[in-house]
Amino acid sequence: MTRRLGILPLFVLLAGLLVLVVGSDRVGLVLCGVSGLTAGALRLTQPPESIGWLVSRRKPVDIAASVILGAALCVVALALPH
Repeated sequence: MTRRLGILPLFVLLAGLLVLVVGSDRVGLVLCGVSGLTAGALRLTQPPESIGWLVSRRKPVDIAASVILGAALCVVALALPH
């Protein structure tokens, strides 16, 4: 079970993309941003063998890239007009 934790951000991203296509831009972008934040949190807290494909570079680079991109998507989503 723990080896499959790395797939969680992918499922959240796919859900966000589906919501973007079908419904709300704001909710879809927030879900996409949350997938990046989830990937960063998993990379920070889990050992490399339990998150599989999330390990691609050095740990600080992985965490920074995921968290910055995820947070940026959330900020853009919340800045959209209604």
